[in-house]
Amino acid sequence: MALTKDDILNAIAEMPVMELVELIEAAEEKFGVSAQAAVAVAAGPAAGGDAAAEEKTEFDVVLTEVGGNKVSVIKAVRAATGLGLKEAKDAVEAAPKAIKEGVSKEDAEALKKELEEAGAKVEIK
Repeated sequence: MALTKDDILNAIAEMPVMELVELIEAAEEKFGVSAQAAVAVAAGPAAGGDAAAEEKTEFDVVLTEVGGNKVSVIKAVRAATGLGLKEAKDAVEAAPKAIKEGVSKEDAEALKKELEEAGAKVEIK
């Protein structure tokens, strides 16, 4: 019996975050691809042409620099994203890195303020 896309997506939706991270890593190794590269390629075409004429409603919060108080920044990232300690630490150390993507302008501004209060430098794109 073949699995449908919906079956696979439902199974992924029920996975704990750590298992999902391991699944992504295994898929990257098996197929020789990077999930980050796929996101960059997918985001590229959306930025041109008609998108410039429309008002932007979704924003990405990008951590550009950690600053002097790395522990506070990790805590702020954990609070904002729900990531575990190791995942939040890895995200902070990988700066510049998108912390949240596709959020409203108000949410993006609030997250930017929280991260800047923790000592990080943040951009909203």
